[in-house]
Amino acid sequence: MSLSVGIVGLPNAGKSTLFNALLKKQVAFAANYPFATIEPNVGVVPVPDERLERLADIVEKEDSGQARMTEEKRPPIVPATVEFVDIAGLVKGASVGQGLGNKFLSHIREVDLIVHITRYFEDPDVVHVAGEIDPNRDKGIIETELILADLQTLNKQVEPRGVKDTEAQRKWELIETLKIALDDGKLARDVIPDAEDRHILSDLHLLTMKPVLHVANVSEEQVGGRVILGRSEATTPESKTMLDKTSMTRMGQDDVLPISAKIEAELAELSEEEQRAYLKDLGLEKSGLERLIQKAYEMLGLISFLTMGVKEVRAWTITKGTKAPQAAGVIHTDFEKKFIKAEIISYADLVALGSRKKAQELGKLRFEGKEYEMQDGDVVEFKIGA
Repeated sequence: MSLSVGIVGLPNAGKSTLFNALLKKQVAFAANYPFATIEPNVGVVPVPDERLERLADIVEKEDSGQARMTEEKRPPIVPATVEFVDIAGLVKGASVGQGLGNKFLSHIREVDLIVHITRYFEDPDVVHVAGEIDPNRDKGIIETELILADLQTLNKQVEPRGVKDTEAQRKWELIETLKIALDDGKLARDVIPDAEDRHILSDLHLLTMKPVLHVANVSEEQVGGRVILGRSEATTPESKTMLDKTSMTRMGQDDVLPISAKIEAELAELSEEEQRAYLKDLGLEKSGLERLIQKAYEMLGLISFLTMGVKEVRAWTITKGTKAPQAAGVIHTDFEKKFIKAEIISYADLVALGSRKKAQELGKLRFEGKEYEMQDGDVVEFKIGA
């Protein structure tokens, strides 16, 4: 599975700047991994995962001195991917056709997670469409458009009169509840917390049911003021003033991730070594993109299991709680049907021992059956029947 993220925001919030930085990462990614699909409003980028390099080192070391089918000594690395979709045309009135209207709405219905970029930076050369900087107002504008679009969807539903199907009746009860709640300015995900009820409504693809990650687009000065860490802490007068005016703690219960789109654009122009040096100067361990992907995985309950061999070293994305046969099915549908068992070792154990051969000798490789729940970092080889 590939994670799909829709990026939304008012004009001049920094959405295009961040997306263009992602596109530059995509170009480098696509050059090495030609399976990536490139479209004008879609960026497919790799999920940063240092574990893959270490596993490739182990494969190369184990395979040295043995005959190989190719001249390549090091196996190719295939990371998991995230698809970022640039949702254009989101302005006040989008729900009734302003901007790109329905085109925007159709795009956003397809994504797993909405990343809502809100402007926190002040720049007299970049005019804000609504006047002075006010993240809470901007957040409200976009939420209102999503609510209005969902109300349109709900109002089109027809009551199942004379139908005895209990699920259909329950669905109508939930629709009636949501009409009242959304009309009062509430969000569907806050009104319907039960997973089973959400499943009943899933075919409606309600926009306000989707998880939202709020990204506070801060300035370079605010990064220097340690606002980037997401705490109410400031070390410069500029960042202190901005925190006082637009405290992130007032943005509600949704997750908020501070990122500087301008810095991400600058990072995209640098080599990996230069990026590390630049981040170190800023006092940051990871880029905004890395932190965004990590947060998205956390919010959606996603993990990665790993496979390794002379043909490739690869990361596969699954949800927490996925059992071994279903994880095998992510690689190929036949693997789930013909699953026998999984040979597994944790990434930490494998790296500590240095090779699968040594792990096998010490009994660290173990076999798991159909009821085993996969863990993040499991290095696995599935045993499949004929």
